[in-house]
Amino acid sequence: MKRNWLDILALLLVIIGGINWGLVGLFRFDLVSFIFGDMSMITRIIFAIVGIAAIYSIVLFWKLRTEEE
Repeated sequence: MKRNWLDILALLLVIIGGINWGLVGLFRFDLVSFIFGDMSMITRIIFAIVGIAAIYSIVLFWKLRTEEE
């Protein structure tokens, strides 16, 4: 399966979200909220976009898995 720009963007956003959750879990430090404000509109949009990227990544994972078989 050939990767497109949306696959790469989704992967990058999921990685960024994972790093942020790691910081929250280990150090109680939310980097996104620190940069953009505590639950400001921009922060909420970023969280929503990362969540959409995660859902897209689940679909991508499923496509890769079925292609492998």
